[in-house]
Amino acid sequence: MSPPGTLFRSTGKGALPEDLTERREKRVYKIKEKVSLAHDVHSMIVEAPYIAKKALPGQFVILRYGEAGERIPLTIADSDPDDGTITLVFQEVGKSTMVLGGLSAGDSLDDVVGPLGVPSHIEKLGMVVCIGGGIGIAPVHPVARALKEAGNRVVSILGSRTKDLLIMEEEMVKASTEVLLCTDDGSYGKKGFVTTVLEELIEKGEPIDQVVAIGPVPMMEAVSKLTKPYAIKTLVSLNPIMVDGTGMCGACRVTVGGETKFVCVDGPDFDGHLVDFNELRLRQRMYLKEEREAIEAITYVGA
Repeated sequence: MSPPGTLFRSTGKGALPEDLTERREKRVYKIKEKVSLAHDVHSMIVEAPYIAKKALPGQFVILRYGEAGERIPLTIADSDPDDGTITLVFQEVGKSTMVLGGLSAGDSLDDVVGPLGVPSHIEKLGMVVCIGGGIGIAPVHPVARALKEAGNRVVSILGSRTKDLLIMEEEMVKASTEVLLCTDDGSYGKKGFVTTVLEELIEKGEPIDQVVAIGPVPMMEAVSKLTKPYAIKTLVSLNPIMVDGTGMCGACRVTVGGETKFVCVDGPDFDGHLVDFNELRLRQRMYLKEEREAIEAITYVGA
């Protein structure tokens, strides 16, 4: 694989030019560091210098582990161009993420393609509320940081089911002007959902210019429904099933404002007030049976 943006001509013999061939053979996506952030939630720092140089907030990669491994998209939670690394945060929910969870520092991924997707639009707006629910805190992190660096007042609302599942609090404190915490069970921060905290801000008359919400589909839908009557611009980051990441397969199609969009090339950020969340939910559940069978194969047969 040549670096992103590289163009080359055929040699006429069906082979890559020698220098590109050597570069391809030497390409190794080594895992430099892997830590557990919460139960079944991991952070992985991967060597990917070309991607690290180009990655912008909101973009993602598609990675693969193993010759017959599944291609899965993960948002870039952070990048370090000088170190040539990107940070990926994931939760073990299916076979592929469970396999990733079993890897350690020193192991390598077979493929990491990116950066993909349209970068989040960053500009000075005034007050922006960034909402991260569960694992969604990881992808909202670079967006919040960029918005703050652009001169915005960034109020971040972080939510999880319980205290033990809340991730990246310290990173979000640095990336935000103010951080508000909540848990479903009240074990940390305010008891309730992120919408509870957001509604309180709205009722106080806070001059909210934009809301960015990333997390489970029900959470993003609830936030969008809450902000719509107030005409507060709300962006959500969608995560449908994805295969190739270049707009060719159509697996990640969603309906936004009555039009078909492909998340991999048109998103992942969309106007939450226009997204057909019902369709999105149905498409995400298309392969539940196959996913269960794949997990059972790991448990009883072995990967």
